[in-house]
Amino acid sequence: MLLGRSRESVPALLAVWSLGATAVPLDPAHPVERLGRVLRDAGAAVLVAPEAPTGLETGGTTLLAPADIRRSAPGALAVSVPAPDSCAYLIYTSGTTGRPKGVEVTYRGLDTFVDALATLGLPPGGLGLNAVSPAFDGWLWCTLLYLTHGQGVALTDLSLDGLRRAAAEGREPLPAGLRTVSLTPSLLAAHGGGIDTAEVVVVAGEACPAALAERFARGRRLLNVYGPTEVSIAATWADSRRGDDVTTIGRPLPGYRAYVLDEELRPVPAGTEGELYLGGPAVARGYRGRPGLTASRFLPDPFQGGGTRMYRTGDVVVRRPSGELEYRGRRDDQVKIRGHRIELGEVERIAAELPEVVAAACCPLASAQTLGLAVVAAPGADPAGLAALVVERCRKQLPAAAVPGTVRVLDRIPTLSTGKADREALATALAAPEAAPAPQAMAPGAAPTTSERIVMAVWADVLATEIPGPDADFFDLGGHSLAAARAVSELRRVTGLRVGLGALLAEPTAAHVAAELDRLAAEREASAAADPAEDTAEGA
Repeated sequence: MLLGRSRESVPALLAVWSLGATAVPLDPAHPVERLGRVLRDAGAAVLVAPEAPTGLETGGTTLLAPADIRRSAPGALAVSVPAPDSCAYLIYTSGTTGRPKGVEVTYRGLDTFVDALATLGLPPGGLGLNAVSPAFDGWLWCTLLYLTHGQGVALTDLSLDGLRRAAAEGREPLPAGLRTVSLTPSLLAAHGGGIDTAEVVVVAGEACPAALAERFARGRRLLNVYGPTEVSIAATWADSRRGDDVTTIGRPLPGYRAYVLDEELRPVPAGTEGELYLGGPAVARGYRGRPGLTASRFLPDPFQGGGTRMYRTGDVVVRRPSGELEYRGRRDDQVKIRGHRIELGEVERIAAELPEVVAAACCPLASAQTLGLAVVAAPGADPAGLAALVVERCRKQLPAAAVPGTVRVLDRIPTLSTGKADREALATALAAPEAAPAPQAMAPGAAPTTSERIVMAVWADVLATEIPGPDADFFDLGGHSLAAARAVSELRRVTGLRVGLGALLAEPTAAHVAAELDRLAAEREASAAADPAEDTAEGA
């Protein structure tokens, strides 16, 4: 299914399941190389898409356009009841080998998840926001959550391209009149000003900071939902309505089991850190064509027996005396960037495949919600153009969130005594300002204006980097869609002016955004001068 966020995407999903077939949702925004790799790995028989993207190798896959489907006779394909253990959908997640791995979720798992959704008890009617890429199971989460509660699905694109389209069309990024909103905490912090009508807010995909939870639980219901792709979308939930601490990931949904175990697979006492294992009929079949990896992550469930299995999440948690699960971090090199699950090893391998690179190491730069990547140049390679070469390769093979926002060429990768990359030291090195080139004197009188200094200060805070001047490009400095939304939100707070996201997207320099601030300030002053009634009333 290569339908993006079109109106055909949801009916197509339901149609595939009505046939008892396997759905493989894809995102047209992903690189063509990645799409082709997924198509081949999935062994897809049919590609439902308006047209095949340029350069996509479809092999023996049949292209079926939505327009052709509408012209077909009703009932051309028979509705089928699938076997419970047949594959309902395939979601491809980041893989340490440099190629994505397909998670095979069964109809039994899907049925368990859909049954559990009734527990959440959302109000019927209205619209629910789905701003997730269709290639991730968060898209399924939003779609099924809203449909099972009688809500419409408002498909929205908050990526950089989506924000640019909204700005070009003169509309706000979020639709009006939303009743339920489900976003990552990062996206909620950036776009939360546009959800005033929401009665229920769901956070998922990242740890939820206490300040954010307090802000959005005020006057509405807040849910914190957790679940890896490998256990059919969601597994635990915390709910402010029942008095849960919504900074935790709560308790298991009906039909799911959660175990906190030590390295010997023994339960640990409440209050003690352990690794989270998830069991129940929602546990996926495994990774497509990867029996070794499947065996290492999907283990026999010693607490249930009867051939049941549990999934090793790699997440470190603590079970509180209340039964709520508190997320503490990861045991491995998997990270979340803007809600997307990314294996650092995948990024490193793709960079290291370049003949100009002899070593690569990646780490999250939390303050900027992006990845940092360090590479060591091969003998004879030109370090000057290597960073751009690495970024270009990553853009061709990785989703946008996995493309490093900062790439530096280092003499060596910092390591621990074990010989492994020291990611903490690496993050410090990548976050430090680069050595400045030979100073270029500004033209006389070209010092930044007051408005430009305000914009540059906000950008420096959002991007966690120095802004070299008012003509520097926001996106060249490591900006992305989430950072752009945060920057505009902060500028509105600091200046009291309703500067639009379109101002930054149209020309992403501090000079241009500052000029827009000056224009808005002049309009406000002119309006106040033309209608001094308010000032007169205050004086009286």
